[in-house]
Amino acid sequence: MQKSTITIDVILDPHKIPEQINWQASDSSADMQQKSKAMCLAFWDGADKSALRIDLWTKDMMVDEMGDFFYQMMMTMADTFQRATKNEGLCTEMKDFAKGFYKKFRDEMMNEQSK
Repeated sequence: MQKSTITIDVILDPHKIPEQINWQASDSSADMQQKSKAMCLAFWDGADKSALRIDLWTKDMMVDEMGDFFYQMMMTMADTFQRATKNEGLCTEMKDFAKGFYKKFRDEMMNEQSK
């Protein structure tokens, strides 16, 4: 049996706010740790039938980047759901929701900038 390891290091400021997130995967082609401004990690607890999550973002993660991040996560979650269930209809609905979310987010960002 092959083992793969993912290591995540979070550097915190004195108030325990993330300043830096670094990660490395044993099966990655990258030799060095990769930097990230945000992460969302979820595990499924089959016994409790519940999702366990770790959501972190650094101080320098901009609001517009957060919108992009969530849009991309929703789109890839839809792809993953489709691959796992073969349910193209719900995948399409999830992607339509993500596109609507992103459009509303961008519109709000434009309104804020014009003030």
